[in-house]
Amino acid sequence: MPDYAELTKTLTSLCHGETDAVALMATIACELHHAHEMSDWTGFYRVTEPEVLKIGPYQGGHGCLVIPFSKGVCGAAARLGQAQLVPDVEAFPGHIACASSTRSELVLPVWSGAGKLLGVLDLDSNTPDAFTQTDVDALTKLMALLFEGAE
Repeated sequence: MPDYAELTKTLTSLCHGETDAVALMATIACELHHAHEMSDWTGFYRVTEPEVLKIGPYQGGHGCLVIPFSKGVCGAAARLGQAQLVPDVEAFPGHIACASSTRSELVLPVWSGAGKLLGVLDLDSNTPDAFTQTDVDALTKLMALLFEGAE
């Protein structure tokens, strides 16, 4: 599990004053991917049109290019506006296998300070039950802090 206090300090410093959502996503994906040893794919899917997510900045192998809100773990996080902590992706109805090696997943909705859904943060792991409620809580706070001024 990452040292979330240290990760928050690093990302707050790197992202200070930045309002461009894509620039923020690129920086966060890079730092988080290297900080979370259980994440084999770390990235964002951006809301690009109503009910549609498209791949954004990420680290790891290829991801799915387009995910409708009605499909998969990422779609559920966007549609419901709630974190999706999935210890076993095989048990998640409608899971989209962007990578056949993925065993567990954590997806968080990402909001601007104005309450606009910008997209979702997606962490995939080749290890079952790789993410915890601690990850959910820390990353939810961190995303709110970093995207507060995003457009």
